Amino acid sequence: MLNERTRTRLGSTTQQSPNFAFTLCGLPDSKLSKSDQNLLQSISDLPIRLISETPFATMFRQVAHRLLTRSTTTYSAGAAASIRRPYSTEVVADASSGDSAFVEAWKKVAPNIDPPKTPIQYMEPRPPTPSTLPSKLTVNFVLPYAAELSKAEVDMVIVPATTGQMGILPGHVPTIAELKPGLLSVHEGNDVKKYFISSGFAFVHSNSYADILAVEAVPLDRIDPAQVQKGLSEFTQKLNSASTDSDKAEAQIGVDVHSALNSALTG
Repeated sequence: MLNERTRTRLGSTTQQSPNFAFTLCGLPDSKLSKSDQNLLQSISDLPIRLISETPFATMFRQVAHRLLTRSTTTYSAGAAASIRRPYSTEVVADASSGDSAFVEAWKKVAPNIDPPKTPIQYMEPRPPTPSTLPSKLTVNFVLPYAAELSKAEVDMVIVPATTGQMGILPGHVPTIAELKPGLLSVHEGNDVKKYFISSGFAFVHSNSYADILAVEAVPLDRIDPAQVQKGLSEFTQKLNSASTDSDKAEAQIGVDVHSALNSALTG
């Protein structure tokens, strides 16, 4: 519908200038409300056409453009569903077609040398989203220098998200969670593997895959409780005696990490 400001300007124009006629061609009357149709009809019935040099011409061109634009960008529920962007796990990696242009260009330059492989040729097709709830959660737990878990099928993973401990089960909704220093536990039957991680991210996909990326991780049974208590005491003293903002920030990080370590060991 036309907004109130436009209505007021149109109404005052028709009352103060009855000798002007405004021709708006191509407006989809079926897309306008009844009140808008009546208002435009009263303008078009005036006896003289709008002079293109007047400011009223520009105003009505803008009104017509907005009405036409709005009417042509209205989507039905079915159309909106058809243009939904797929999840990354729904997109299949096609190694055969992805490098065809590169291979053809390589053969023209070096026909006697096999073209090098590119990263896409090492990618496996992404598993589709299952139609039924799977019984297991597939977990990839990686560090910058190693992979702790690779396609491990487990019952549940609990990660230390910045919003609190978050449990991930099969069928979990797609989620991205930032991780803080804390305890990460992997549950498979009665077996529970515990790690202390420094930070990172957890990516939960709609196909019951979870990718956990951590900057640093140590199995909990390899942490010395005595060293944790010692470090906590040292960083607490540094925090109390810090005189600059940078020293306080560094000491606070040490206190937070060692506090999280202590909680993981005693909790």
